[in-house]
Amino acid sequence: MAHDAKRPEHAAEDWTVPQDWDHFTQADHAMWDNLFNRQARLLPGRVAPEFMAGLDVLRMDKPGIPQFDALSERLMKLTGWQVVAVPGLIPDDIFFDHLANRRFVSGNFIRSPEQIDYLQEPDVFHDVFGHVPLLAHPVFADYMQAYGQGGQRSGALGAIERLARLYWYTVEFGLIRHAEGMHIFGAGIVSSYGESIFALDDPSPNRIGFDLKRVMRTDYRIDDYQQGYFVIESFEDLLRQTLDTDFAPLYAEVISQPDIPIETVLPDDRVYTHGTQAYAHAQTVGG
Repeated sequence: MAHDAKRPEHAAEDWTVPQDWDHFTQADHAMWDNLFNRQARLLPGRVAPEFMAGLDVLRMDKPGIPQFDALSERLMKLTGWQVVAVPGLIPDDIFFDHLANRRFVSGNFIRSPEQIDYLQEPDVFHDVFGHVPLLAHPVFADYMQAYGQGGQRSGALGAIERLARLYWYTVEFGLIRHAEGMHIFGAGIVSSYGESIFALDDPSPNRIGFDLKRVMRTDYRIDDYQQGYFVIESFEDLLRQTLDTDFAPLYAEVISQPDIPIETVLPDDRVYTHGTQAYAHAQTVGG
């Protein structure tokens, strides 16, 4: 999501920078194409159909890193969103303001060959390939704006960390149930070859029905595959829960309760998979 840092001199007040598409090298574009083609072969049947529809309607299959002006023009006509470049992670209040005004921020660099399968700070592939296709879906686009507006209110309530968990377990690492089965939709999964397989197929992680309060009490990890995923019923249901909830008393309730460890399954959880946690345990032993 975001962080606290000093704004670089070349960034505007809202932390945006020109994309300066020409600064990307041939190697940068080749990296995008490599990552794009690998995911495009893997994702059909695994990812939410709404994501594939977004890739198609936004014409993101053209070679090379997309030009944000052209991408934004297509996206604006569909849902009123645009894509803007930022130098890296940005402060929470700036992040929320962009989302609340239907601007999606993207890192303005791409990973190196050594980072092809993992990097901690989101690059243009994670941000644009992973996030932008679903912004072409009107309901998810509304959810992202509602999230930004909620973020603007959360600071005064001392609840930014709790709200960050909602973003993590939906926008970044969410699963969704369709009639034909379970699919991935979170950008952190969609942009990762390994986690696109792990999130659906591996017996290790828990897969638990989405519950707003439960999510806000649950820790998460940023350094490896997730130990648990939350499964939404539909984007419409996710948006409805977000818009219909009075967050102030919800924050007060969850802040007063202990955090739930990542691997925990509670008695009242809707459990789709009670994971073995074998992967996480192996990493701990191996580490």
